[in-house]
Amino acid sequence: MAKVLICDDEAGLRAVIKRYAIFEGHDVTEAGDGLEAVELCRDDTFDIIIMDVMMPELDGFSAVKEIRKFSDTPVIMLSARGEEYDRILGFEFGVDDYVVKPFSSKEIMLRINAILRRADKNSFRESDADGHIVFEKDGLKVDMTAYKVSIDGIQVDMAPKEYDLLFFLIRNRNIAIPREKIMTEVWGYDYYGDDRTLDTHIKLLRKSLGPYSYFIKTLRGLGYRFDG
Repeated sequence: MAKVLICDDEAGLRAVIKRYAIFEGHDVTEAGDGLEAVELCRDDTFDIIIMDVMMPELDGFSAVKEIRKFSDTPVIMLSARGEEYDRILGFEFGVDDYVVKPFSSKEIMLRINAILRRADKNSFRESDADGHIVFEKDGLKVDMTAYKVSIDGIQVDMAPKEYDLLFFLIRNRNIAIPREKIMTEVWGYDYYGDDRTLDTHIKLLRKSLGPYSYFIKTLRGLGYRFDG
C-alpha cells in the first residue's frame, strides 16, 4: 500500500482518481490547491503526488518547486495543456511524469503504479564506495552508483528522470534502442504513442550534457543510441 496525495481543484476529478487508487489498495489524501498540498507534504510523507497545474492559491508548478526544497517524492503532473514549454518546465522542477487531460483512469493508475514500482526498486540500490559503476569518456564522467554527473570536472544537477534516462542509455551504449523500449524501461509503463515525453527528456538531457550531448544519437524512425 502506498500513500498517495491527489491535488486538484476539481473535486470530481479527485474523486475519480481516489476511487481507483483505493481500489488498488492505496491510502489517499486530497488537497484542493497547491498551498494545501505543500502544507500536507510538510506535515506528512507521501509515496507519490498527483498534482494539477492550474489551481487557485498556488499553481502546480510553484507547489512542486516548494515541495522539492524538502522532499523528492515522485510527482505526476496533470494539465489540460500539452505544450512543450509546460512539459519542460515541469521536468526541470523534477516532475516524474506529465499527463495531459483528458486521460483514462486505467492510464493514470498504470503510471502511478509504474512509478511506485521504480521508486521501490531504487530504494534498495546499494552504494559501495569501493565499487561504484562509473562511465567516463572525454570530459564526461557519470557515477551511476552515487548519481553524480560531471562535465569537464564540474558536477551538474539533473532531474530524476534525466538520471534514469542517461543511465539506461549508457548501460545499453552503442546499441540502437527503440522508442518503445526506452519508454517501457525508463518510465515503467507500456508505450502510449506520446513521443513528446521522451523527446522532451532527451532535449533536457542533451542540454545538461552540454558539449557532450553528441553522445546521444537520434535514429529517425527508430529511437536513440548512446555512442560511447
